[in-house]
Amino acid sequence: MNHIARAFWLSRPGLGEIRTADLPEPAEGEVLVRSLYSGISRGTETLVFRGGVPESQHAAMRAPFQEGDFPAPVKYGYLNVGVVEEGPAELAGRTVFCLYPHQTRYVVPAAAVTVVPDTVPAERAVLAGTVETAVNALWDAAPLVGDRIAVVGGGMVGCSVAALLARFPGVRVQLVDADPGRAKIAHALGVDFASPADALGGRDLVVHASATEQGLTRAMELLAPEGTVVELSWYGDRKVSLPLGEAFHSRRLTIRSSQVGTVSPARASRSYADRLALALDLLADPALDALITGESAFEELPQVMPKLASGEIPALCHRVRYPETA
Repeated sequence: MNHIARAFWLSRPGLGEIRTADLPEPAEGEVLVRSLYSGISRGTETLVFRGGVPESQHAAMRAPFQEGDFPAPVKYGYLNVGVVEEGPAELAGRTVFCLYPHQTRYVVPAAAVTVVPDTVPAERAVLAGTVETAVNALWDAAPLVGDRIAVVGGGMVGCSVAALLARFPGVRVQLVDADPGRAKIAHALGVDFASPADALGGRDLVVHASATEQGLTRAMELLAPEGTVVELSWYGDRKVSLPLGEAFHSRRLTIRSSQVGTVSPARASRSYADRLALALDLLADPALDALITGESAFEELPQVMPKLASGEIPALCHRVRYPETA
């Protein structure tokens, strides 16, 4: 087997390169995986690419198999789908998901990979990490049958949450985003769409994922009395102001955080592996293909990442395609 790998590294903020590395022989209990696809979560990864991870969050933001340290040089990423070329018999030849950076081949403990169900194509399985975030958010939010819900922010995470909420019985979901182009994605996911100015108020629950101060303020405005905003946005090193005067107290509003690094206390009996396996099962729904808005070859990453970071390439999840003989 080929034990040479190529990986995408951020050499300094705003500049990426592909480096070559030798891989170790897999030890007992390890697997050698050849990458088929990886996904770029535009919000988090472009924050890393710009060097915007605050020093206080360097430890919290580390990816499971990250190499190097913030701001750079660093090898970062966590949405990888590949095929097991060497390892335990029960995994050999299986398609797996792993929280690994953008790299052609890699060796990890067998426990670090999750088998992709036969009902989920490898191309779609790169969404597993983001759908896992959405699962945890809904465990935190605990929506009820018949709730009126808005999702503010039609990025990758917001759209994943909206897609899962669309399956709840009797729930009315509206995706709210300033980009009218998100209306087509909302339709594909089976939810309504509105601009921030036209969004429906009186919401029992609002999930906020726009990563903007204006979006969070609008999320609060959309709540019914005693409603809750579940905050999913990651602001990096930016400070955010909120209108906690006005009617915040008289309307008894709640803002609560949700973070994928910790399993929701509402499902404390579930492990990270349980949550990821559930996310992969949910990806059997072809409607979620709408979240993949672009694709490029692995070799193009040094040119593609700056365009994603600047918004020149608009994206939810941008998929990276690896050569068959990586």
